[in-house]
Amino acid sequence: MFIHNIFATKKRAVLSFEIFPPKKDSPIDTIFSTIDGLKDLNPDFISVTYGAGGSSKGKTIEIASLIKHKYGIESLAHLTCISSTKDEVEDILTTLKNNKIENVLALRGDLPQDKNFKFPTPLHYNYASDLVFQIQQKGDFSIGGACYPEGHIESDCIETDVYYIKRKVEAGVDFLITQLFFDNEHLYDYINKIRQAGINIPITAGIMPMLSKKQIERCLSFSKAALPKKFTRILEKYGHNSAALQEAGIIYATDQIIDLLSWGVDGIHLYSMNRPEVTKKIVENISDFRNLIQE
Repeated sequence: MFIHNIFATKKRAVLSFEIFPPKKDSPIDTIFSTIDGLKDLNPDFISVTYGAGGSSKGKTIEIASLIKHKYGIESLAHLTCISSTKDEVEDILTTLKNNKIENVLALRGDLPQDKNFKFPTPLHYNYASDLVFQIQQKGDFSIGGACYPEGHIESDCIETDVYYIKRKVEAGVDFLITQLFFDNEHLYDYINKIRQAGINIPITAGIMPMLSKKQIERCLSFSKAALPKKFTRILEKYGHNSAALQEAGIIYATDQIIDLLSWGVDGIHLYSMNRPEVTKKIVENISDFRNLIQE
């Protein structure tokens, strides 16, 4: 089922999770326990990430196919383009179609970590919108795109960011997933700007529960996400206590989601980090509230 149709038919906020493939040298079946731990939470879809430079593309497709056909859950396959040729992307799209995967998250992607990596000359893709256009021309896919509540890390201002979001939508994106953020007010302001720009597709909020100080530092290094005072107080108080910080992170994410649902966000996308036990706690925390607001 196309994900944009899931948004159109759901009476309450869409709930989805993100997982990532096992490391390059790990067998594919190490992901089974993660999916097993998430399936009973009844997500509307599960997305599967795509490594820098396409390092996990084969596993991404295999796992997305497994989620859809073995577990009966709609899957969303990530696809990056910055280091690829158009022929390589065309082959991937054909493989996705052959596996009956109908949903793709189109991303420019991070630069490959290999310093000796040779990029196509000239680059075949400069922006995610170039990839979106190619997928749309292929047909038979619902196309998702990324958006950034506090601006893309390479963007000079929010207005520039919204301009590029609009380009992606005009090229064929029919739903958006946000990068992580910790202050909901930034998201609300951002969505208002997007709507004022005439972009009316569903926007689902990407939530990453903070479980360790190292994880927080890493996340802040690749985003413009700001930590509100409420969160920095938690970090200062429990940064030395990993168990307490994890519990505080779960509670903080729960509070974020309840506020998002109260505001009327289209969906919640939990970055599970392949930690189904954490995702389960958060979903259990919000389940009664989701049921009440559906009535």
